Amino acid sequence: MIRIKGARVLDPGHTDENRDIIIKNGRIESIVDPSVQVDDPDITIVDAVGMLAVPGLVDMHVHLREPGHEYKETIETGLRAAAAGGFTTVCPMPNTDPVNDSSRVTRFIISRAKEAGYSKVMPVGAATRGSDGKTLAEYADMKDSGICAVSDDGRPVKNSLMMRRVLEYADGLDLPVFSHAEDLDLADGGSMNEGRVATSLGIRGIPDSAETVMVIRDIELSRLTGSRVHICHVSTKESVRAVRRAKQEGIPVTCETAPHYFTLTHQAVMEYDTNAKMNPPLRTEEDRQAILDGLCDGTIDVIASDHAPHSVLEKDLEFDRAAFGIVGLETSLPLCLKLLHEGVMSIETIVEKMAKNPAGILGYNNDLKPGAAADITIIDPDAEFSVNPEYFHSKGKNTPFSGWNLKGRAFCTIIDGRVISNE
Repeated sequence: MIRIKGARVLDPGHTDENRDIIIKNGRIESIVDPSVQVDDPDITIVDAVGMLAVPGLVDMHVHLREPGHEYKETIETGLRAAAAGGFTTVCPMPNTDPVNDSSRVTRFIISRAKEAGYSKVMPVGAATRGSDGKTLAEYADMKDSGICAVSDDGRPVKNSLMMRRVLEYADGLDLPVFSHAEDLDLADGGSMNEGRVATSLGIRGIPDSAETVMVIRDIELSRLTGSRVHICHVSTKESVRAVRRAKQEGIPVTCETAPHYFTLTHQAVMEYDTNAKMNPPLRTEEDRQAILDGLCDGTIDVIASDHAPHSVLEKDLEFDRAAFGIVGLETSLPLCLKLLHEGVMSIETIVEKMAKNPAGILGYNNDLKPGAAADITIIDPDAEFSVNPEYFHSKGKNTPFSGWNLKGRAFCTIIDGRVISNE
């Protein structure tokens, strides 16, 4: 038996009070007043005075690299990083080798995750076979094996008719479709945001429209089919505006952004730092403000890390040759809490974006209540630390936040009643 003692138990829309949580056999047994005595000589006390106990955080967008690219990350190292970052559940994208386009690969990922014993996985299956955009994958078989959604993330489904078929097939199985919104012809081999900074650095740029035109296309296909679409890694003001309008019109669209899009701008590339190279790229200050506005007014439903570990082999290169992507599992929560300390966003909103809304989109309930699985994140909002990638549990060290002084992080993560320390 475990007793989380002295925490502010925060489950937006359900509870917000100082209570103790009693956990037994991997489930929440009761949520009680701190004065209530529990007779159990073997009880383990988690001292959470001054901390927050919230529904387990969910990262809807990660890349765990296994199978096929274990030198960048393994399922075990990625899930250890997830647990250290406060995530009880993560959704690994299918761009592995082989691609997760079959029940065999789905089962492998879930099996490896169980062996690792850290955070849980809800894999995302490929929308098309081999993520080549040509033939639908076998969604039903993959769903029976455990996928929670479909996507060709890392690649867009270029053909609009094929994307329509993806939406229709997935809708019949009650699977959301995660859209990688990118027009590859408009992106045209660019490496950063198109604009003044790219011109000054002599780097080929990617225009905002490379993202936005595909966001609008997928919104219109959602309107046509009535099927759910979830837009990944929104980065532009025009995309935020399009999603806001779609929601007002009742189209079943949701979307996510990542902490780097509300924390950094393309100015971070000024020193040719390949750790600031990601896709979609860092945008302008105007875009960053639009992302923040979208988070605060409910247009953007989810904050996800888009955790993308690479080795130095892919990052220690000329900027235009370096791989896109940064790690994020161990910095996402602290960067969100930075918004709390700056007075930009409430803790309730952060919990909604990082726990409640992702679970809702994925189709499960993560309320903190008796009988529920004991998936709980304990947050110390006042813990101060300096980001040092050498201490990351992830194999990936590719972060633009190295050396940043942040306040607030996960104290521990409880998964099915198992306490995993952030140390």
